[in-house]
Amino acid sequence: MRYRTMGRLGWQVSEVGYGMWGIGGGPGGFTGWDYETAPRCLDLALELGGNLFDTAWVYGRGVSEQMLGRLKREHPDQRIYLATKVPPKNREWPPRGSDTLADVFPADHIREYTYRSLKNLGTDRIDLMQFHVWEDRWADDERWQRAICELKAEGVIDAVGISVNRWEPANCLRAIDTGLIDVIQVIYNIFDQAPEDELFGYAERTGVGIIARVPFDEGGLTGTLTAETSWPEEDWRATYFGPENLLPTVERADRLNDLLPAGMTLPELSLRFILHHHAVSTVIPGMRRPEHVRANLSVSDGRPLDAHLLDELRKHRWDRRPAWWSM
Repeated sequence: MRYRTMGRLGWQVSEVGYGMWGIGGGPGGFTGWDYETAPRCLDLALELGGNLFDTAWVYGRGVSEQMLGRLKREHPDQRIYLATKVPPKNREWPPRGSDTLADVFPADHIREYTYRSLKNLGTDRIDLMQFHVWEDRWADDERWQRAICELKAEGVIDAVGISVNRWEPANCLRAIDTGLIDVIQVIYNIFDQAPEDELFGYAERTGVGIIARVPFDEGGLTGTLTAETSWPEEDWRATYFGPENLLPTVERADRLNDLLPAGMTLPELSLRFILHHHAVSTVIPGMRRPEHVRANLSVSDGRPLDAHLLDELRKHRWDRRPAWWSM
């Protein structure tokens, strides 16, 4: 495993971290979770050098945080970076145009869920506490600023981040300007290349770390989907891959297969594309089986993609407009 510096924080984080939504289960997520297999996956990721684990209260309504807390307790001598998120109070992903800071992140709510996460994780300090949605019109509001400064002063959080809304990577630049945001988590993959336009350069100039999420486009970049693929109604992917998205995704992924170097899978190509960019501190694929953990973490070997291949991959950028369901 290779490590990168998380912006001005100076943390040495594994190039490939762990996204814990899929193993958390619960409503509004992915079906097919397995609470017996999940701990083995987390243990294996740590064994292979992964040290940043990204969760949220909403992933299983605390279950994912509790699994991460177990990992931390069972490996007290290993440095594990704990990253979690405060859910929006009104449970709207993304925020609606009329939502105010008081609707989404009032100060008492930020405090309440920080302490809930501390309890679930079984720790007295969280490395990275993130806002799970964001609207930059809130950036100058002193109420959220005061809340996180107080939590830092109390010693219960070390750093603060924002998980920006899907397809809105620049919807955080004013927040970065406050100097209070240490990390931005953003969707970045072969299809979603827009963070390169403004965010990445801005982050590098200001010393902000970048966590790249959704590296496989919710499964669209795994090479396993077909026009007939379906999911249970309660599965997030049933919404994401609606009629307007499934077939175009399959067609675009099929075209990428023609670019695959010998012996390389589409997920590997996807991760290597993300890691080529020096602004990325870590990428956090979701992994629910040990074989996925081994395959994904093995990509951190320092082998760059061919420059010509990178140029070809840039032609597969897909700019989509945020929809009512996007997050």
